[in-house]
Formats: sequence, structure tokens, C-alpha cells
Amino acid sequence: MKSLIKILIFIIVSLSSILIAQEDSDLDKILKAYPDWKTNFSKRSIELNELQSGGPPKDGIPALINPKFISVEDASDWLKDEEPVIFLKHNNSVKGYPLQILIWHEIVNDRIDSTPVIITFCPLCYSAIVYKRKIGEMTVMFGVSGLLRNSDLVMYDSYTESFWQQFSGKAIVGMYTGTELEMLPAQIISFKELKGSYPKALILSKETGYSRKYGMNPYSGYDDIDQTPFMFKGELDDRLPPNEKVIGIKEKEIAKAYPYSITAEKHVINDKFKGKNIVIFHSTGTLSALDSKHIMDSKDVGSTGVFEADLDGKSLTFEYSGGKFIDKETTTIWDITGKAVVGVIRGKQLTRINSGDYFAFAWFAFNPDTEIFKE
Repeated sequence: MKSLIKILIFIIVSLSSILIAQEDSDLDKILKAYPDWKTNFSKRSIELNELQSGGPPKDGIPALINPKFISVEDASDWLKDEEPVIFLKHNNSVKGYPLQILIWHEIVNDRIDSTPVIITFCPLCYSAIVYKRKIGEMTVMFGVSGLLRNSDLVMYDSYTESFWQQFSGKAIVGMYTGTELEMLPAQIISFKELKGSYPKALILSKETGYSRKYGMNPYSGYDDIDQTPFMFKGELDDRLPPNEKVIGIKEKEIAKAYPYSITAEKHVINDKFKGKNIVIFHSTGTLSALDSKHIMDSKDVGSTGVFEADLDGKSLTFEYSGGKFIDKETTTIWDITGKAVVGVIRGKQLTRINSGDYFAFAWFAFNPDTEIFKE
């Protein structure tokens, strides 16, 4: 019996040594690839072998630090009406971030209405997400690590160089592991929709300090429903084609996905999520950033928005008629940003729900238990 126990102990110790050696090997690879990292790799919520080099090194894709902005009128000289922009409204301030710029930088460190924010875009997941760039009371800057996880951008903070998952806003390696950034509502809409709703909005300028082919798409053809995701090691969920776009919403651990194949056809989806009445808008007239070599020549994929359907204590039901979003109760016309533009309650604003447009494979990778909307 004692001999058997000794053998079991020997096996356990041997296996532990192998696992530790493997972890050390993974760590050695990371440290050799990025010898200048000051990240605390011993603190993490993932295995290091889940990280992959996306090609460019640390800061090889340069995040924007001191972005400049111009008026809608000035941006009209080079930004086509149908081109996609990230629309961000916070309190009384409105800004637009053209994807023709974000596709080359992926992160913009900015402030809106005195609130420090990061505007992020991962082309490989088509995920445009905005977070407050505050960790507790500390304001930090973020950069592009050059690493990917589940084909998604891994960011790093300038203070501790912890690694942050763009898709979730969570720190996954380093001192801040387990910390989560606060997400702010944002949408990808057309420049025309933005300037029509908010003509005094500020638009991110092409004067970034870098020489890039703004307006060109370095991922030509990637926005294809049957495209194979780049450097994705996980198992693909066969419920939807990998690169079909979905509108994803999530609150705590509850997630739901609305396929473009439905929303682009119906334009309006009245639904419930976690007991709330919600509405999903899907307009036309917005180009993909990842289709043609020149973004202005790309296909129309439309714009989307998700909002609470209850307003001032009353529940509204929406329909799409004549290319317009209309609520049945007051016959008011609404725009893609959830603002009432024509009708008896003109000027009212629907409450935005944190949502985004993503490739299905990425949404499933980070939300495997998601519910898929069906008609």
C-alpha cells in the first residue's frame, strides 16, 4: 500500500513539473518575443498559450494619443456620406471616428465631455467598442500589444502593461487581471446619418501624425460570410457562418445575438431582453470597412442600434415603413441613433443599450452560451 502511495505521489509530482515546465516555456516564448514588456506574467486569468502574435510587434499598430478633430463640413471633403463611423454621444458632446482611420490604429485615446475614453476597433472581429479609460480613480492610456486572443485585439495599459481583451474590456494578464473597464454605448453608422442627426459633431481628423493609406482597406475581402477567421484557434460554432455579422447584447452573463440575415431584412425587431422591452433598428446606406480594397467601393451592410422601447412610462412598438423607423403609438419618426426627428414627441431620445456589430465567430468565442434570436 505504501509503495502504491509513493508511486502516485511520484506521478503527481512529475505531472506538476511537466505543467510548470510548459508554463515556463510559454512564458519564455512571450518574454523572448517581447523582451521589453514589464507585464507581471505570473498574474493572469488565461493560459499564455492562448495569446498569439498577430504579426506587428508592440505598438507596430500605433494607437492615437492626442487626436485632432474637425467639423462635419471639413470632413465632408474626404469622407464619403456612406462611409462607416463610430458614433459616440456622451452627455451633450458628440464625436465621430471614421473606420477608415481606426482600421489603421485600432485604438484612440480621447476625452469626450471631460470623460477619458478609448475608442477601439478590431478589424478581425469587426468589433467597435468604447470604454472609459479609468481604472479606479486612475486615468491611463492604452496601446496595441500586437497580440491576439480568439483573433481579437489584445490591448495594454501604459501604467502596468497589463493585457486587456478588447472584446470584453477585462484585464487578462498582469497586475490588473480581473479588472473590467466600463463600456459606453456606441454605434457604427454612416457619416450621412451622423451629420444629419448631429451637424455640429466633431470628426476625427486624418492629421494623426502618421502616414497611412486612409480610405484603403488592408483586409480586402475579409467581410465575407464564409471567410475563415484569421488566426482563430478555437472551435467554430456551427449555428451561424463564422463571418456572418450579428448584433450582440449582453448584461452580466446573459447574452443574445441577432443575425444580420434577419435584421437587415426586417429592419425593426421588437423584442424582450432580461424582462425589458427593446427595439433593434437596422438601416441601409452604410458601407462595410472590410469589403473592397477602397472602403468607398464596398458593399452596403447598413447601420444598427439597440434601445429600450419604453419611454416616459409607456411602451412603444416600432415598424419600418418607407425607409423610416416609426412607432405605432404616436407615429413619430425616429433615426438610427434613437432620436425622435419628426412627430408629436420630436426631440425625445430612446435609452441606448450597450450593443455592437460583430462577426459571429468572435461573439460565440466570448459568449458561447449566447441565445440566437429567431423569428
